[in-house]
Amino acid sequence: MTDPLPASAPVPSPGPQERALALLWGGDAPGTRGPARGLTRARIVEAAIEVVERDGPAAMSLRRVAAQLGVGVASLYTYVPGRAELEALMLDAVAAGPTLPHEWPGDWRAKLTALAHDDWRQIRRHPWVLELGAAEQVPGPNMLRWLDSALRVFDGTGLRETEKLAAIEAVDAYVRGLGRLRGAGAPAADATGRKDGAADADTAADLDADDDLDAGDDLDTRERDDALGQLVDFDRYPALRRALAAGATPYAGAPFEFGLQRLLDGIAQLVIRRSP
Repeated sequence: MTDPLPASAPVPSPGPQERALALLWGGDAPGTRGPARGLTRARIVEAAIEVVERDGPAAMSLRRVAAQLGVGVASLYTYVPGRAELEALMLDAVAAGPTLPHEWPGDWRAKLTALAHDDWRQIRRHPWVLELGAAEQVPGPNMLRWLDSALRVFDGTGLRETEKLAAIEAVDAYVRGLGRLRGAGAPAADATGRKDGAADADTAADLDADDDLDAGDDLDTRERDDALGQLVDFDRYPALRRALAAGATPYAGAPFEFGLQRLLDGIAQLVIRRSP
């Protein structure tokens, strides 16, 4: 048993994570005084996302967000004490899409496939989450709602609770890892040739935007390959030369669906072992 702090010892002030948790779970409150009357924490988070998606994560600051809102930076400190806490609010704001994992149709494998493609689309729409998410995440309501739903995907499979969580984390790590490897703004082709998969969830506007990204990505890949063909003697790399001759293109996106399904194959074997 540890000794209590002496009566004269100062009470430690809460750190960024504690302050972020208090903001995430403490609700929102509108301003009531001064020129920022009507300002809310939700509006500040919305403005911060607008700034980071337009100018990039490095440009995001409370001063820049205040300018986006047309208020003084001091007005923001009433709602958000610092950048770390604001980042936690931003990550939670985009943590769950309109369709939760257990709401996708099909069995556990179909749901997990849809979950992975949906996460991939979210990363493409909000690539900054990979940079802000590099810091230790602080779980908010949207994040826990998503995780609770993802665990429900395995209802009836016989998997142990620890295995369910490990499987979800493995799929999430795969999607995020490939996003960091390839660059989040570039599209990934699925096994059918359709970029991003799960096409039913895309709107017409999303599909048009995807086509524009695909065209630019294909052009960049061709230019890179043409330059490599002139500069590199691929006879020095026989295994790679055979792969290229067979039509494989390193880091061009095609492995997304292949790797995902092999990962799900492994989970499927565990489900079979756990079945009654």
